Amino acid sequence: MTLLSLETYPAQSFPYRKPTTGRSGLHRLFAAAIVSDQFRAQLLSEPEAALTGGYLGQTFILTDQEKKIIKTVRANNLTDFAQQVNQALKGGHSPA
Repeated sequence: MTLLSLETYPAQSFPYRKPTTGRSGLHRLFAAAIVSDQFRAQLLSEPEAALTGGYLGQTFILTDQEKKIIKTVRANNLTDFAQQVNQALKGGHSPA
């Protein structure tokens, strides 16, 4: 004869990060800058025009804070640009 137990055990949670959906516009912007030399050059030299024009006919859905930060960052390469955007977002203010 088999006995069944009705005891329950708490489910273990696995430490994984849920995807961040709040920054998907930024993810798309940086993805475009990575794959397109032309878009990257425009983003670095004319960020406002890059945001307005978008990439391949698609604009980027960004918060007002993200737009302000991107428009004020000045960098010579995408790595520095990304670092400055990240720092400004962490600090909650625009770069100087």
